[in-house]
Amino acid sequence: MNVEDKLLDTGPGLVKKGAPSAIHILLALLAVYLIWGSTYLGIKFALSSFPPLLLGGIRFLIAGSVLYIWLRFQGHSKPTREQWLSCALVGALLLLIGNGGVGFAEQNVASSLVALVIAATPLWAAIFLSLMGRKPGKLEWIGLTIGFLGVALLNLDGQLRSEPISAAIVIASSICWSFGSVISQRLSIPSGLMASACEMLTGGALMLLIGLILGEKISLPITFEASVAIIYLTMIGSLVGFTAYSFLLENVRPSLATSYAYVNPIVAVILGAFIGNEHISPMIIVSMPLIILGIAIVVMTKSPSMEKED
Repeated sequence: MNVEDKLLDTGPGLVKKGAPSAIHILLALLAVYLIWGSTYLGIKFALSSFPPLLLGGIRFLIAGSVLYIWLRFQGHSKPTREQWLSCALVGALLLLIGNGGVGFAEQNVASSLVALVIAATPLWAAIFLSLMGRKPGKLEWIGLTIGFLGVALLNLDGQLRSEPISAAIVIASSICWSFGSVISQRLSIPSGLMASACEMLTGGALMLLIGLILGEKISLPITFEASVAIIYLTMIGSLVGFTAYSFLLENVRPSLATSYAYVNPIVAVILGAFIGNEHISPMIIVSMPLIILGIAIVVMTKSPSMEKED
């Protein structure tokens, strides 16, 4: 059985009927796994010249504009006023607070540590869903317990203990990203990539505005590594990453599409150690498998009601 056949044979219903060839799905998965796992280190490099909110504002405004213009050129209709407002709310939660908090924390904490805390996003999402009426099953409660135990242990790491504000902000970022992801399913937002474009435009504009109000300034001259990083984050991290993820949501079950959640932290830790020269502490080694195992249990045991229909 070759790689393509294995992907299609992963489990019942993981790939939707009529989906493109398995090689396209495999490439999209690899893109989301590797690209989104590498953005944490990319942010770390970009912060050498760009402050957190201006970095995100520039990055998402450019990526959102390119994607929006391309979609309109392809014939997609303009979002309604209600859809723009909904995207602004989601963009504020995901990008202004979620991504902006990551950037702030990475000024003081290793990117691999931040990535592991953010990895708990599916766990927080399960909590929000339970508050909205969808109670987790026994197996999911086990996954939540294991995952949050890993997060608790991770917060005993020396870096996070010495930077309590950064630790609190990155946890708040994960919570807000989870809440924004959950409520986005209950708001009137455009479908497919248009939602991503509008969220990047509105969220990026809010990041840029708040950053300017807070007095953030770009450090000149801009370093070479910061220039390469912001280009990578904009064109690859945002445009290619969002496109690949939207493709997966349309063609595979959410359990497979969201599997990036327990692959990205592994990629982030490896890149942080070998490229960013970040120290892998014993607490990271202990907590990472617990967090990833907890996420895997929660993601793979979601009830059928949580899965999109064909």
